[in-house]
Amino acid sequence: MTKADQLRVEETPLSPFGRLVTADGAADLRDIHPSVLERWTVESKVVVLRGFPLLDKEDLVEYCTQWGEVLHWDFGAVLDLVVQEDPKNYLFSRTDVPFHWDGAFAKQAPRYFLFQCVEAPVAGGGGETVFSDSVEVLRRTPAELVREWAGTRVTYRTEKLGYYGGETVSPLLAEHSETGETVLRYGEPLDPERYRNPVWVEIDGKSGADAEAFMADLRDRMHDPEVCYHHEWRDGDIVAVDNQALLHGRNAFRGNSSRHLQRIQIL
Repeated sequence: MTKADQLRVEETPLSPFGRLVTADGAADLRDIHPSVLERWTVESKVVVLRGFPLLDKEDLVEYCTQWGEVLHWDFGAVLDLVVQEDPKNYLFSRTDVPFHWDGAFAKQAPRYFLFQCVEAPVAGGGGETVFSDSVEVLRRTPAELVREWAGTRVTYRTEKLGYYGGETVSPLLAEHSETGETVLRYGEPLDPERYRNPVWVEIDGKSGADAEAFMADLRDRMHDPEVCYHHEWRDGDIVAVDNQALLHGRNAFRGNSSRHLQRIQIL
């Protein structure tokens, strides 16, 4: 009998989507075969693992390499997401982070990513990660509008700082590689008056008030509470995410609250 066969876990559905897997007794992330974690992630879109000790970076990379090709950046495979006092990028600030998908400016966007929570914010300190189920957004959108979206392309521009930025063009809709479902590929614009390293968004074929109305409608649909899961971090949380089905962002931190996440992406 393998460790995976002996592993005892409790599974709890999250609302409005997602799965919480809590380990009962001695457990290790490596006791869950990556193919099993992938299946859970595709089925539930986001999987929260608790009771599993965090892996060091080398072991985390080794585990995820068994899952698929790991995306490497100039800094390596694992990004430490921590609040910085003088950040060059909004990801390291105390502000909120609008919805986006990982890898918009990469040569290839990851199918999945995984977070390890080294240190969670204090209770009530904000910093929750918010996930929007784009598959459900599309189910709730009138067919005529979905057909319009299917022919829409979006241009994103931001100053290139280190590994991130530049200009990229993406269709608004894409096909999920594992399920064949249609998904949204959209990153919200970042106002230069509010964010470091802002992102400008252009909707092909639309300008002025038409573009503003188009993006406002998208915003309202993506932020509908019935399609969003807000994850309140706890120390030691491991969270696996379907980067194709979901868009994600972050609530602002409150006061002097902070957190430390480690992120790795799987192509």
